[in-house]
Amino acid sequence: MSRGGWALREALYTALTGDTALQALIGNPARVHDDVPPDAAFPFVTFGDADASDWSTKESLGAEHTVTLHAWSRYEGHKEAQQILETIEALLHDANLTLTGHALVNLRFVSSGIVRDPDGATAHGFIRFRAVTEQTG
Repeated sequence: MSRGGWALREALYTALTGDTALQALIGNPARVHDDVPPDAAFPFVTFGDADASDWSTKESLGAEHTVTLHAWSRYEGHKEAQQILETIEALLHDANLTLTGHALVNLRFVSSGIVRDPDGATAHGFIRFRAVTEQTG
């Protein structure tokens, strides 16, 4: 039984790495990491926490997901991190992504923010989305 979490993550990765506006901000190929390499070049985006809860109906197995993405920047101030977050929001909010074995019912922006990392040099942005998926196969 699959709730679609991995299929959603794969579709998000494909959307993020294939977007030219995001590539202009974080590099081409787009620096989107699940696990950050030790020598990662800034700026980059990482996948953060994700969770899923039951959203099934009588007809289908479904899940409600919360997914967090992180933007990491060493640009002075918050400008670059904010631009990355805004680009991700424009790309993913209400996006019609194709998931393997699942249908994406909706994908909505929930919240975002930026904090200064304890190193004093890194702006750390985060953006959360809510997605609902249904199993198709």
